Amino acid sequence: MSTPTLTTPVPAARLRLLPLRDSATMLRRNLKRMLRYPSMTVTLVGMPVVFLLLFVYVLGGTLGAGLGEAASGGGAGGRAAYANYVAPAIILMTVTATVQGTAIPIAMDMTEGIIARFRTMHIVRVSVLAGHVLGSMLQAMVSLAVVIGVALLVGFRPTAGLGAWLATAGFLVAVTFALV
Repeated sequence: MSTPTLTTPVPAARLRLLPLRDSATMLRRNLKRMLRYPSMTVTLVGMPVVFLLLFVYVLGGTLGAGLGEAASGGGAGGRAAYANYVAPAIILMTVTATVQGTAIPIAMDMTEGIIARFRTMHIVRVSVLAGHVLGSMLQAMVSLAVVIGVALLVGFRPTAGLGAWLATAGFLVAVTFALV
């Protein structure tokens, strides 16, 4: 015979917060991994910056001369015109590079067996993926801030106002979320 046990029901409000709590825990795990192993973050930030510097300073004088008056606002083209031309492409490349920053840690988790351990634990299953996605979103936003800052330093002079910048930021967040 089995012995009857007394169990207390879990309040409904607490059940609704379990996915958020578990996702926050997995996000914290991914942020700690980013701090502990910064090579992926440095690569995700460094590669677009290197491409930006390469295109603007090595190829910008020659390729910028071909842009002519249309891209430079009436000037003869050159490095500054080419910085305005290439910076948006490098910014989008930064967003697409963060996809590998998500795929590699997920693949590592799958091969190391931590996902099998998570399956045996009492956590919401979607929290593992939510933690990876939120961590990658934060990593992408840091990368974008650095790349836009470097682009402004090398001569990127956008003519957009505050509303257009906010719309661009929203677009970049949406594209990042869609790709990650």
